[in-house]
Formats: sequence, C-alpha cells, structure tokens
Amino acid sequence: MQGTVDGFSYGLVTPVVAYLMACLGGALGLRCTTRALRTRSWRPGWLALGSAAIGAGIWTMHFVAMMGFTVRGIPIHYDTLTTFASLGIAVVMVGIGIFIVGYRGAKGAALFTGGTITGLGVASMHYLGMAGMRLPGELEYNTVMVAVSVVIAMAAATASLWAAGQVRGFRWSLGASLVMGLAVSGMHYTGMAALHVQVHGSTGSPVDHSPAELLAPMMIGPLVILVVAGAVVMLDPLLVMGRPAWQGATGAPVSAPHTAAGVGHRPPRPGRPRTPQSW
Repeated sequence: MQGTVDGFSYGLVTPVVAYLMACLGGALGLRCTTRALRTRSWRPGWLALGSAAIGAGIWTMHFVAMMGFTVRGIPIHYDTLTTFASLGIAVVMVGIGIFIVGYRGAKGAALFTGGTITGLGVASMHYLGMAGMRLPGELEYNTVMVAVSVVIAMAAATASLWAAGQVRGFRWSLGASLVMGLAVSGMHYTGMAALHVQVHGSTGSPVDHSPAELLAPMMIGPLVILVVAGAVVMLDPLLVMGRPAWQGATGAPVSAPHTAAGVGHRPPRPGRPRTPQSW
C-alpha cells in the first residue's frame, strides 16, 4: 500500500531554513576556495576547510528539510551510522572536486572534472542519507526524476566552482553561494519528488518521535564545523579586506624591489616618466 507522503509538515519553515543553511555552507566553502586560489599560502588547509564547510552545509540543508518529511501514521527513525556516513561522503567527494580546481584552476577539464565529482558528492549524500531512514515500508524512486536531480547537482557544483575561480570579490562569491543554495535545495526536492513509499502493514500506529527530535542532536557536529569555518573566514584579513596591499591589479603577488644600491634598480625608460608605484 502506498503511503501518504508530506514533505512540508512545518510549512515553509523547513525549506527556507534548509536553503539558508545551504547558502551558508556554500558561501564559506567558496570563500575558502577563493582564498586558496589567490595565494599558495596554506592552500591545502583552505581547501580542506572549504570542503568541510560545503559538505556540512549541504548535509545540514538535507536534514533540516527532512525534519518536515513525514509519512502519515508511520514512525520514522534514522540509522546513525548511515546518516553520518552520508556526511563523510559529502565532505570527501566535495573535497576531491575542490582540490582538483584548487590546484588545476577553475577552467577546462579541471573545472568539468571537479564540478562533476562535487555534484556527484552532493547527490550521493542525499540518497545515502535517504537510505538511512528506517520505517515499516520500502522507498521507491522514479528513475527519470533521480537522473534530473543528479544533473542539477553536477551543474550547480560546476557553476559554483567556476564562480569561485573568478576571484572577483565578496559579492561575487555571495551571489554564487545563493545560486548554489538554490540549486542544492532544488536537487533535494527534485529527489524527494521522485520518492514513493510502499507501506507494509497498517498505517494506524502513532509516531513516537518527530523527525526534528531525532535529527536535531545529529546536527551539532556539522553546525560546529560551520561556526569554525565562519570564524576563520571572518578573521582572515585577505577575505575581509579584499585584495591585499602586496597584490597587483591582476591579483598576483608583487615582489617588493630591493633597496640596496645596484640591486633591483632599473633606470627609467626613455620617453616615459617614472612614477611611484602604488603598493
């Protein structure tokens, strides 16, 4: 017997909060990726922090949205191991994609490969998280809708990584994070639209715990990751102030000239007045 599925049992509260969490994780992760692309200083650390922020953000988005998911008259539980495994696969696969872009650049084959792996990480997190649900029934999916959700995830990830590689300031990354949050949320609800629940037995048994009561304790760890990432981003002067004093117009580091006599000194070119450089 097919169960009656409700994905919005709290109205618009869970979709809106879920979207904001996806935007937050995307914004922090993309800023860390931008920081890594600007300078080689601590690049692995910035890319790892960006991976953790994006992975935690999309995982939190998914399970905030799942707080509003109910099947009428059916108790729903979540397997802790599988649920946290979905967080792990999100961080790892997003990390692979971000490291590819971080070291190869956000263009061409590197962008396509990184975006594809990152998008598959988002989709894998979603469907592995769904596999962690425990209820007296079976989950069935529409294959076409599942494929559409995966394509949305890959396209969103590729576009976001491309935006991070443009290095055009905070507002550019903010816009990319809003688009990424919309696409991740769209991927989630497209995947949920593909879901049908075949219930075994009677549907009259009461639900002993709400999804919010079950999922809220699991979110402490990912929320801590987002708080730490936010603190690091806010305390980094390059991300707060924009282009530092030692970068030129192209964003590349500028080496200061030697002041010793005869070292690093070049006479002015004929016909061109020598003007002081702006550092």
